[in-house]
Amino acid sequence: MRAFPGKLGKLGLSLLFFWFLISAAQAGCKDAPSPSVDWSGCNKQLLQLDGSDLSSANLEGAFLSGTGFSSVKLINANLQLSELVRTSFKGADLSGANLEKSLSSRADFAGAMLKGARLVKAEFLRVTFDGADLTGADLSDGEFSRNSFNKANLAGANLAGAMLQRATFLDANLAGASFKHTYVYWARFAGVDLSQAKDLTQAQINMACGDAQTKLPAGLTAPTQWPCTD
Repeated sequence: MRAFPGKLGKLGLSLLFFWFLISAAQAGCKDAPSPSVDWSGCNKQLLQLDGSDLSSANLEGAFLSGTGFSSVKLINANLQLSELVRTSFKGADLSGANLEKSLSSRADFAGAMLKGARLVKAEFLRVTFDGADLTGADLSDGEFSRNSFNKANLAGANLAGAMLQRATFLDANLAGASFKHTYVYWARFAGVDLSQAKDLTQAQINMACGDAQTKLPAGLTAPTQWPCTD
């Protein structure tokens, strides 16, 4: 007699296969931090990983809230759909990293390297990118409400369709950055050079915040009174 006759046999084999996959995933979660480690879906919250090398690591769907990644190498790492609440990436190298649809609040990317990083449809609230290098990064269709980009390099960044309401850009480099359909309600550009930014419209300028030192692209003019005069 067969152990799993007919359809029951197929069900048993399927369950065995899924048990094997789950066991393999759990085993990966116990692996030490290293390049190309697979921590997808793992709970790695409240750890201190400062200075580790996680280049090309797979952290898709991982829970990383409260974990310290200061000065960590995350070059080309996959952080899609990861949870990054109050996570620190200060001085980390995330060049080419994929953070698409990741979720974050009050995280710290100050001084981080994010050249060519992908933050498409990311949801970041009150996150700090002060002094970060986001050259050529893709932030399109992302939610970056109240984020701080002070002194950040966003040259050539794609901000199309992004929500940047009440974000701050003091001394930021926005040369070549695309603002196509970007929502900039009360975004603060006081003293910022926007003259080389792309796709900005008069309607966007009218709802944003600037001052007499703000430089605008040709054809756009400062409103009679900028919002956010406080």
